[in-house]
Amino acid sequence: MALSFILLAVTVLFWINQLTHSLCAQRDIPEEQQPAVFRTINVLITILLISSYFEVLFT
Repeated sequence: MALSFILLAVTVLFWINQLTHSLCAQRDIPEEQQPAVFRTINVLITILLISSYFEVLFT
């Protein structure tokens, strides 16, 4: 189960990064601010995925 969740988490992170790239392109976010946007979104999604894993693991 852990392996399938890890594969799902990597897929979700990849998909979210593609959506973030689209957001940056659509909203014309300056190149200097894009790394901060990616970092913030990736940290928040990682926290969400880890908490979801523990919820599934202990429920």
